[in-house]
Amino acid sequence: MLHLVIADAELEPVPESIRDHPAVVNYAKRRGKRPEEVLLDSTYHHAALKKLSDGERRGRPDITHICLLNALESIANKEGLLRVYVHTRNDEVIYIKPETRIPRNYNRFVGLMESLFKNRVVPRDLELLRMEEKSLKELVEEIGPDGVFVMHEEGTLTKPAELGKRLASLENPLVVVGGFPHGDFRSEIPWEKISIYKGPLMAWTVVNEIIINFEHWVP
Repeated sequence: MLHLVIADAELEPVPESIRDHPAVVNYAKRRGKRPEEVLLDSTYHHAALKKLSDGERRGRPDITHICLLNALESIANKEGLLRVYVHTRNDEVIYIKPETRIPRNYNRFVGLMESLFKNRVVPRDLELLRMEEKSLKELVEEIGPDGVFVMHEEGTLTKPAELGKRLASLENPLVVVGGFPHGDFRSEIPWEKISIYKGPLMAWTVVNEIIINFEHWVP
C-alpha cells in the first residue's frame, strides 16, 4: 500500500487578519458567504495576500485540487493500492477515502473544501473527507510506514523508475509531496529526500510520476 501525503498544502480559510480587506469582503459577498467561510485564493485575494506573512505562496487550493484529481483517478487507487492525505500549512490533516470523487470543476472543489473546514467531515453520512488537527510528523507516526520519501529539489537525484521500484519493494511506503507553489517545507522533514529531476517540477507532475512508476513495478 502506497501512502501519498500532499504536505504543507496552501489550503486554508481566509485568515482573521485580512477578513475585512475589500478584496475578501467583496468576494465573499458575491458568493453569498461571510469572509470567514471562504477559502483563501490568490486569484481573488491577491491584494490582501500582500498583508500576510508568506503571502507570496499562500492561497493555492488549485495545487491540492489537481494533485487529488490525478491521485484518486489513478489505476493504483482504483486497485486499492493507494491512500491519499492532505496536510495543510496550519497542521490539519484531511483523510480521504479511496472511493471519493473529487469535483473536476474547481469552483465546486472550493465549495467542498469550505464545507469541510466548517463541518470537519463531508458528507456526514459517508464521511468521505474527514479533517483532524495533526502535524505532518504525527500523521507519519500514525501511518507507521516502513519507508518515508520526501520529494525535494535538493534531494538525491533518482530516476522515477528507480524510485517506483523502491516503493513497490516495500509493504507500506509513504511519499511526501509539497502542496505549495515554491519555497521549502514549513514542517520538520527528518526523512530521506529524493529528487526525480534536475529542475523544479509542479506538485501534480511529481504525483503523477510517483504513482505511475509505482504501478509499473507492482506485481
